Amino acid sequence: MIPFLDLKEINQQYHQDLKDACSRVIDSGWYIMGNELDKFEQEFAEYCGSKYCIGVANGLDALILTLRAWKELGKLEDGDEVIVPSNTYIASILAISENNLTPVLVEPNAKTFNLAAEGIKSAITERTKAILPVHLYGQISPMDEIVSIANEHNLLILEDCAQSHGALLDGKKAGTWGDAGAFSFYPGKNLGALGDAGAITTDNEELFEVLTALRNYGSHEKYKNKYKGVNSRLDEIQAAMLRVKLKHLDRETKARQAVAQQYLEGISNPLIELPFVSYAEGHVWHLFVIKTKYREKLQKYLSDNGIQTLIHYPIAPHKQLAYSEWNELHLPISEELHKDVLSLPISSVLETGDVRICVELINKFSN
Repeated sequence: MIPFLDLKEINQQYHQDLKDACSRVIDSGWYIMGNELDKFEQEFAEYCGSKYCIGVANGLDALILTLRAWKELGKLEDGDEVIVPSNTYIASILAISENNLTPVLVEPNAKTFNLAAEGIKSAITERTKAILPVHLYGQISPMDEIVSIANEHNLLILEDCAQSHGALLDGKKAGTWGDAGAFSFYPGKNLGALGDAGAITTDNEELFEVLTALRNYGSHEKYKNKYKGVNSRLDEIQAAMLRVKLKHLDRETKARQAVAQQYLEGISNPLIELPFVSYAEGHVWHLFVIKTKYREKLQKYLSDNGIQTLIHYPIAPHKQLAYSEWNELHLPISEELHKDVLSLPISSVLETGDVRICVELINKFSN
């Protein structure tokens, strides 16, 4: 079986370094909000090119707390509208509704699957206060255009960078284009922890100060609580693991790009629509997602031949029971994507020969 993603093999590359990092934390006797977190925040901020990084418990909290901080700062209030792509993972939308804000679902560009300028412009109302672009599958959104729109209408930008660690546009990395960037380090991400973890990047000192309190019960100083905060702290063990893996992220990205290029050059089946690449040099290929009208048949065919694939994502957010108030909405581009997309195996440890097998089988597939 060619696995979709072999996390054990990925982490095996750093087996001893990860063990040493874990031992370092155990031996320190300090397990929350210590040296490892401080160092990781500094190193990840430097990697991204941002002034600040705030480690939190997971990627969803990174989104939720950033929006919450803007409410504390008076930049957002209940009911304000936040533009978000309609084909994203539901976490992007949950963060908005969790803050009593109003998600405004905007159809993506049918080629890139990311937000496009024309869609954003058509959705702006007098209640619009923020844009939440999602850099889906590892390709950064057209942030130059999005920033221009945000500046024109005085809108905040929160980048959802859960799938785009290190993604580039015009030499500038994901998480540094907007007012803040939210990252997930879920184990399957390009930069994955060995458990749940997340972070926020920003250049704004005021936002940084509020976020560091919100993640820690609303407190900057023990037993003194300025805000009604939460417990969402990136722990020392996960910070230490991430420090090990961050050193290798660019090398792993190059390996993913090589796999993607092999797919792009090799797959020629007319029943398959390949990903559209806007910024080849900056795409980090968290996922390699094809489209086909014969998804179920193709997925079974590949499985029968020893290839594991996944669907990201089978149900559109507006068709989820959690958002039953949207179930009658018709968003044709998103609905087609959720019906037709299939994710092929891709990782930094996927062998060239295994990619070749995938390509050959896909090219032999017929309906």
